[in-house]
Amino acid sequence: MRRMTVRSLTSALLIGALALWVAAARGGEGIAIKSDEKLAFMGDSITAAGWGSKLGYVRLIVSGLEANGVKAVPIPAGISGHKSNDMLARLEKDVLSKKPAWMTLSCGVNDVWHGAKGVPLEQYKKNITEIVDKCQAAGVKVMILTSTVITEDVNSDNNKKLAEYNSFLRDLSKEKKCLLADLNADMQAELAKGEQAGKKPGTMLTSDGVHMNVLGDMMMARGVLKAFGLTDEDLKKAQEAWATTPEGVETRCRLTLRQYLALDAAATAQKKSVNDLLNEMVAKGLEALPK
Repeated sequence: MRRMTVRSLTSALLIGALALWVAAARGGEGIAIKSDEKLAFMGDSITAAGWGSKLGYVRLIVSGLEANGVKAVPIPAGISGHKSNDMLARLEKDVLSKKPAWMTLSCGVNDVWHGAKGVPLEQYKKNITEIVDKCQAAGVKVMILTSTVITEDVNSDNNKKLAEYNSFLRDLSKEKKCLLADLNADMQAELAKGEQAGKKPGTMLTSDGVHMNVLGDMMMARGVLKAFGLTDEDLKKAQEAWATTPEGVETRCRLTLRQYLALDAAATAQKKSVNDLLNEMVAKGLEALPK
């Protein structure tokens, strides 16, 4: 084998270093949001849980951006039960006063779901338009998220009513030149795929038909990241980052009392908690599964 000369070795090292520098410099290229920009997340309980859970969609968006070289500064602004009128009332306090560069707007589920205590379509249109106008007047760029489903039965009365609200959001995003993450369309596509694979709707992407489980949170995060300009390759990097989030997914395991007492005795002998020992056993079992 031909020996590498000092000159050729130096040249190779310089080329390698240059390639690494170029890759670093290109980090985040094509992505609308940039490092150190503040990103506010306005929403309801879905958004509140999206920040409160380690694998909630808000946290997944932040880590997905970071995996692609963009370190955004999150401003969580989700409050359970809130509708468009509530979000408009607290917009200044919870978002504008913090001077973000961007805001995602997730609003519509409660406006419909709350029925007589909800917000009629025409008033919803006025509220959402005013939210967007106030953000843009303050120099805040808005990404509009279409509302996710109300129960996983996409043909339910609430989902049919919600379709009008989402149609307005799509039109408004064009009119106001906002980025759009069409999460309702994404969610319906995922539910259809699941049904084709033999899964039953109900808790495929949600824990209760409305609030996301981890698969629903990932679906939402992917939709927002795509709207920000992440490519399929970028999304793979994000997925890899999500996969290594420690203690991110909580699961329930049904045991008989005899099994639990045996587990408790084993945990005590090893000076561990039952949950810690159970997690270790599950992890070992998963490693043994066929790849």
